[in-house]
Amino acid sequence: MKNKGIIGSIIALAVILIGVFAYQMGSRQNANTETDENSKDMQTVGILQFISHPSLDQISDGVIEGLKQEGFVEGENINIEFLNGQGDQSKLNTMTQQLLNKDSDVLVGVATPAAKALANGTSEIPVIMGAISDPIGADLVESLEKPGGNVTGVNNLAPVGQQFELIKALFPEAKKIALLYSSSEENSQAQIDNAEKMAQEQGYEATRYAVSSSNEIAQLAQSAAAENDFIYVPQDNIIANAFQTVINESDKTQTPVFVSVDNMVTEGGIATIGQNQFDLGVETGKMAADVLKGNTDAGNTPVNVIDYGEMIINEKKAAELGITIPEDIKKEATMVEGE
Repeated sequence: MKNKGIIGSIIALAVILIGVFAYQMGSRQNANTETDENSKDMQTVGILQFISHPSLDQISDGVIEGLKQEGFVEGENINIEFLNGQGDQSKLNTMTQQLLNKDSDVLVGVATPAAKALANGTSEIPVIMGAISDPIGADLVESLEKPGGNVTGVNNLAPVGQQFELIKALFPEAKKIALLYSSSEENSQAQIDNAEKMAQEQGYEATRYAVSSSNEIAQLAQSAAAENDFIYVPQDNIIANAFQTVINESDKTQTPVFVSVDNMVTEGGIATIGQNQFDLGVETGKMAADVLKGNTDAGNTPVNVIDYGEMIINEKKAAELGITIPEDIKKEATMVEGE
C-alpha cells in the first residue's frame, strides 16, 4: 500500500510538471507570435543623403515629417536607417549596400548622387528621389509622366525665368554675370545651361566658372566677383557646402550673389525665387509613405514636379551693397535680415 501511495504521488507530480511545462511553452509561443506580428508591422525606410549642408539637411528632416503626416512614426511602425555619404561617391555605393542589407522597404535619395547610387544598387526596392533638379538628364527616370523602373519622387525645377525677372529689377545696370557651379554635379550642369540661355536672352554677358573640386571654390569665387557685376549660383551641393567661402570672397568686392535656394539668402545671398527645402522633403516623405501603404508602384507614379518658388530678399545684405529694393518688390517678397 505504501508503494502504491508513492507511485501515485510520483504520477501526480509528473502531471503537474507537464502542465507547468506546457503552460510555459504556450506562453513562449504566444510571445514569439506577438514579436513576429510586431516585426511584420514595422517597416524600414532607408534614407541616403549625399552631403551635409543646410539645404539637404532640411530635405531629410522634411522626409521624416512627411512620413509622420501620413501615419509613419519612427519607433512605432517604421525604422528609419539614415546614412550620409559626406560627398564621397565610394561611400554612397557602400552605404547603398548597407541599406539593402537592412531589408529596406523603400529607399530615399537626397540629392542626385545619392539617388543614383540607390537606383544603381537595386532594381526591385522602390527609390524615391528627394528633390532632384534634373531626373531625366541624370538617367534616373525615362520621363516625368512615366518614370519606369523602380524610381520616382520630387523634381525641384528652379523657376529660372522668374529669377531673371527679379535680377533685372534688382540690378538694372548690370551687364556681366558669373555662373558659379560645380562641374562634377549633373544637376548643376542642366541648371547652368538654362541660366546661361536665359542670361543671353536678357542681354547679359555670361561667363561660366566651373569648380572641379572644393579646393578651387575660393579662387574661382574671387575671380567671379572681381570680373562681374553679380554672381549666379544654381542648386549645387558642392557650392552650398562651402557657401560662406563664396560670400567671404564676394564681400571683398561688394559683389551680390543671387542664389537658387531659400536658406542661402539668410546665409549671405542677396535674393532668390526659390523653393522651401523642408517642404520639398515633406512631399518626398509623403511619396515614400504611399509606397509603404502599397498604394503606388514607383515606376508608374508620375514625378512630382515643383516649379514655383517664393521671392526672398536679404534686406541687410542689400543695404550693405547699396542696392535699392523697389517698393513693389518689397510688398511681394519675404524680407529677411540674414546673418
